[in-house]
Amino acid sequence: MLNQSLCAMDISTLPFNRTCLDGYFELSTPDRDPGGDGVWVLLQGMRLFTLEGMPEQLPGGDCPISSLAGSSLYLGQWQEQPCRLVAVPQDADLPATLTSHHLRASESTLPASLSSLGGLGLMILHWEMTSRYCGNCDGKMERLAGEWGKFCVQCGAHHFPRIHPCVIGLLVRDDQLLLVRKGDWATGRYGLVAGFVEFGESLEEAMAREALEETGISITNIRYLGSQSWPFPSQLMCGFVADYAGGEIELRDKELCAADWYRLDQLPILPPSRSIARYLIDRASQFIDC
Repeated sequence: MLNQSLCAMDISTLPFNRTCLDGYFELSTPDRDPGGDGVWVLLQGMRLFTLEGMPEQLPGGDCPISSLAGSSLYLGQWQEQPCRLVAVPQDADLPATLTSHHLRASESTLPASLSSLGGLGLMILHWEMTSRYCGNCDGKMERLAGEWGKFCVQCGAHHFPRIHPCVIGLLVRDDQLLLVRKGDWATGRYGLVAGFVEFGESLEEAMAREALEETGISITNIRYLGSQSWPFPSQLMCGFVADYAGGEIELRDKELCAADWYRLDQLPILPPSRSIARYLIDRASQFIDC
């Protein structure tokens, strides 16, 4: 049975959430670039660049890759300096003064603030890449003043960044958690049941459906705990805890290769600490009969 006094948790400080940027960064829009020197968010795929030997320091001054300066996007103010985003091609010549950090690394040396800024940059670049042409008429898109949204110069339709809601659940049976494994995860690593919200569903309905569809397990007492922005490429992970209601494990999702119930003293390899999945698992003792 769940601890009924604990129906909400503070997840806002997880990496990639905007709270991690409080006191460091203020988001703006590209048309408000004040000009002048600033700092650079250089992203090459999922890699963010900082100064060599200084994982907490973004490069500043002129753009480190001068040929890309003209394609930069103003993001806002980072520690009261103009902050600009640049997509770095895979074949770009990079200065030796820079070092890269993979934003999906299991254990990152980046501070949460820079991981979150890099994640924000990934989401913006994904939006920029997928919003060049109108989905209604294929017309060219241009930016709305003071917005990240865009409008079609041909049909006038307005389009805005798309965030995709997903559910992820800590599913409890007595003193055990239901953990699942996908074949493309790191060897031996397990995580939580998760999936995208479908048309016409509430978040709670999506959580119940995903549990049943993926594992054959029915759940009840579904409670929302909090959320994490997940910029790979543009999800919002909505975390829940729920009680076992019935059923036997039956792998119904082709993406899953294993699922089982685990006691807290028998846990397998778990997701990285920066993820909402790990955050929920690490706090599972609050919700189970130990």
